[in-house]
Amino acid sequence: MTNTSGEPSTRLKRAIGGPALFLFILGDVLGAGVYALAGKVAGEVGGAIWVPLLVALGFAMLTAASYAELVTKYPKAGGAAVFAERAFGLPVVSFLIGFSMLAAGVTSAAGLSLAFAGDYLGALIDTPTVPTALAFLVLVAMLNARGIRESLGANTVMTLIEVSGLLVVVVLGARFVLAGEGEPGRVLTFTPGVSPTIAVLGAALIAFYSFVGFEVSANVAEEVRDVRRNYPRALFGALLVAGLVYVGVALAASAVLAPDALGASSAPLLDVVRETGYAVPDELFALIALIAVANGALLTMIMSSRLTFGMAEQGLLPAVLGKVLPNRRTPWVAIIATTLLAMLLTVTGTLAALAETVVLLLLFVFISTNVAVLVLRRDKVEAEHFRAPTLVPVLAILSCLVLLSQQSAGTWLRAGLLLGLGVILHLLSSWHARRSAAASAG
Repeated sequence: MTNTSGEPSTRLKRAIGGPALFLFILGDVLGAGVYALAGKVAGEVGGAIWVPLLVALGFAMLTAASYAELVTKYPKAGGAAVFAERAFGLPVVSFLIGFSMLAAGVTSAAGLSLAFAGDYLGALIDTPTVPTALAFLVLVAMLNARGIRESLGANTVMTLIEVSGLLVVVVLGARFVLAGEGEPGRVLTFTPGVSPTIAVLGAALIAFYSFVGFEVSANVAEEVRDVRRNYPRALFGALLVAGLVYVGVALAASAVLAPDALGASSAPLLDVVRETGYAVPDELFALIALIAVANGALLTMIMSSRLTFGMAEQGLLPAVLGKVLPNRRTPWVAIIATTLLAMLLTVTGTLAALAETVVLLLLFVFISTNVAVLVLRRDKVEAEHFRAPTLVPVLAILSCLVLLSQQSAGTWLRAGLLLGLGVILHLLSSWHARRSAAASAG
């Protein structure tokens, strides 16, 4: 059913225009990943940091095409779990895709808590990393429980702050090189003794974390004006701009600072700014980075707790996770559960290891979405929509499989344990529902 303007009917207000959607997606993609992980990419690949970033961008664009097709074909669909349900008709598959999104969000927040408690915070105050990361997650949970809600205006402000910090790195790096300083030749060097192809693929696995976030935009499809025209433009435009900024940051960082120095730092971009010698206070740049990381963690935990609450409401997770505070009307049990899980993950690995776990979990989601595109080609809709060439989702699936092949055993174990926890909770929920139904029938 469509309204008088020809758009699908919805009870939600279509308040998001093309520019606002572009900033929404750009804000989800930019920021925390590159602030924290640029050094880890350098540690894998050497000075040619921009190469795995471009590879990761290409992989992200392939899967983004599948999201563009499904969102414009089914503008009321709410994301990968709904796409899976429509394509496969198997509740267990939809649950696993939804729980993978949930687990990826919690794991990402754990990694961001470590990034927050690292050298960026160290520029302001000296604190132990893990205890500070745990305290940070508690603070995020308290803010979450108060009913923190993101508006488009707040997202715009946070995005501009995040971008400003990255542009500072690019501009200062360029001035540094043009003044005859640094070693611009490093941008073409790879880690000695390692095959460049293997190094790039290993680094692309970490770099891919810097591009995830675009998939969240599928959840606001019903609130986008002229979604079939605006969504693909905003999605691809935001990814391309993010890629351009990331490449600029990578070139500047590599030219200014040696790969081993970048790889040893948990605040690599702050070290790059320091190395240029320009009068940018450490405290100011560190604050910008902390805002980017904290905002990412808060939004991720809000999404994770609400997704947990929604799955409990649908009977996919234990009903206790659906309890809300009487006055605040926030899902307090879901907030506590996701926070405790994030705290547990914080002490199980490094930032890079947690980022790789996030990528692994999302790769399952992306494979499902890319397969769903092909399966749903048989479902014809009247309205015109974006359609990716058939080869694109096929290549996207292959790219996901390539990245999966780069994952370590420890990452598979961590992701497997998380999904196993989800299956156990799902089985408990199903068992309780059957008991309740039997008791009612009796």
